[in-house]
Amino acid sequence: MIASLTTELVLDAHAELGEGPVWHPREQVLYWVDITRNQVHRLDPRSGEDTVMDVGQAVGAVVPRTAGGLAVAVQDGFGLVDGDGRLTMIAPVQADDPSIRMNDGKCDSQGRFWAGTMAYDIRPGGGALYRLNPDHSVHTMLTGVTISNGLDWTDDDRTMYHIDSLDGHGTDHLSLGVDAFDFDAATGSMANRRRVAEVPNDLTAPTGFIAPDGMTLDSQGHLWVAVHGAGEVRRFDPAGTLVGVVELPVLGVTSVAFGGDDLADLYVTTNTTFPAGDARAHPNEGGIFRCRPGVRGRPANMFAG
Repeated sequence: MIASLTTELVLDAHAELGEGPVWHPREQVLYWVDITRNQVHRLDPRSGEDTVMDVGQAVGAVVPRTAGGLAVAVQDGFGLVDGDGRLTMIAPVQADDPSIRMNDGKCDSQGRFWAGTMAYDIRPGGGALYRLNPDHSVHTMLTGVTISNGLDWTDDDRTMYHIDSLDGHGTDHLSLGVDAFDFDAATGSMANRRRVAEVPNDLTAPTGFIAPDGMTLDSQGHLWVAVHGAGEVRRFDPAGTLVGVVELPVLGVTSVAFGGDDLADLYVTTNTTFPAGDARAHPNEGGIFRCRPGVRGRPANMFAG
């Protein structure tokens, strides 16, 4: 039986492209980004206060930093952000190509910051996946990516998961899902790509398609995948079997992260899928949602550079 859960609205943010939630293990707040508005947000669920920092570039991901402050993946590559929102670039990535921007990202257990890119026109294979080491060197880890999105690692550091939202192994984008790689934590290398969970497209959906987006793992090793266009977060066991669904009142579900004092709250970011006045629009599009699914997450890794 597939368990079904519903969510509550935590912040009626009306984000244009809300993404990249991460629970800061020291500050005990939720950071998230509004990509196309160049914004990093800091949400304190206890007070409801949402503080906004404009970093001056499209920002695909934000992660906490062990030395304090934040690291970000922005239009031009990787950078650092201080408490006042000032951006300092540390590693350019395709900065000479304005048709490309960075997208989703996360840190591994060794403090390396992984983030991928995509083309604004979503041309097939226009993006890549990059690894930023603590010494600020950048390595290209995967090419031919269309929309680099959710990623995470198992507790034993032997498996890395990654989502290319429009990698359909063909032109129809009907076979979408989550890929796994053998992972070497010592070297940061990845190999042996294979599909582990399927998210079949639906060309009849109101958005014209559905696709896997952001992702996180829980403490049981299950995958929680935001399914954009479906208004759902889907939970898969390590074998790729669908075992749970979180239903949301909006279609543009973009990413997920566990947070709260006990890491038992699942936070969900969304985007504004349809313009105001469109009959398909929903009043809380772009909001931040939350549920308690009955399992815990894991503390976020921090960038060591």
